[in-house]
Amino acid sequence: MTTAPERTADLYPTRGATEVTTPRQDPVVWSEPGARGPFAAGELAAFERDGFAAIDQLITPEEVLAYRAELDRLVTDPDIRADERSIVEPTSQEIRSVFEVHKISEKFAELVRDPRVLDRARQILGSDVYVHQSRINVKPGFGASGFYWHSDFETWHAEDGLPRMRTVSVSIALTENFDTNGGLMIMPGSHLTFLGCAGETPKDNYKKSLQMQDAGTPSDEALTGYADRHGIKLFTGRAGSATWFDCNCMHGSGDNITPYPRSNVFIVFNSVENAAVEPFAAPVPRPAYIGARDFTPVH
Repeated sequence: MTTAPERTADLYPTRGATEVTTPRQDPVVWSEPGARGPFAAGELAAFERDGFAAIDQLITPEEVLAYRAELDRLVTDPDIRADERSIVEPTSQEIRSVFEVHKISEKFAELVRDPRVLDRARQILGSDVYVHQSRINVKPGFGASGFYWHSDFETWHAEDGLPRMRTVSVSIALTENFDTNGGLMIMPGSHLTFLGCAGETPKDNYKKSLQMQDAGTPSDEALTGYADRHGIKLFTGRAGSATWFDCNCMHGSGDNITPYPRSNVFIVFNSVENAAVEPFAAPVPRPAYIGARDFTPVH
């Protein structure tokens, strides 16, 4: 296990007195042109332009059933519910997310190491990678709450200490994503501008923000400007489909008031060359199960 180095220069100021925008200072695709990997050149070019790549079927229907059975096992296990890595819905008190799932479950650890997943992360980030965060998200029907608009990098930079935008996420659907059951929405191209949010980070902010985002939330005016410039893309697809997206995409999801659940496994890969340092806008780092402090490469 390695430990975080001291904080470096802050390229992306946030959590100050006012909102501030900063042009992206980093590449989107870090691998050399022509580098081999699962993504075709055209797919990488689209990822660079839009900030995301959708894959119709990353895992097979049979694998979906196995992963969904493992998700169901975890969220119904009383020991898992009592674990601090489980986050519950503020109203229903049902499990909303289980963090560090690749360490809790060998089944999900296998998914992290799967070449269909790992090789895509390496291709985008141009290096070996480690898991900065993993979780299963459970969005049952009839009232599961959504995630408000945000950039993941804003939080990971401010509260976890990731210095550069060299991090990519994949959301793999374990249930069908309809256009009505609270699917992922992204503003295409928003990853090219960093929006530094206003307001100081409260102590132990993660305890509230994992249920309902507050600090690190863009203003209505900023979001309106982003939406006017970039539009909004809603992702739908069958179970087994996946969405890869850049760490700085402005994204969110609505409540699920339909009868149809929406569950997914979410894995965040960070370059080993972009290891977390001290937080840039928080007094202490979040717990390691939310933002890893072990930078051992995945193999």
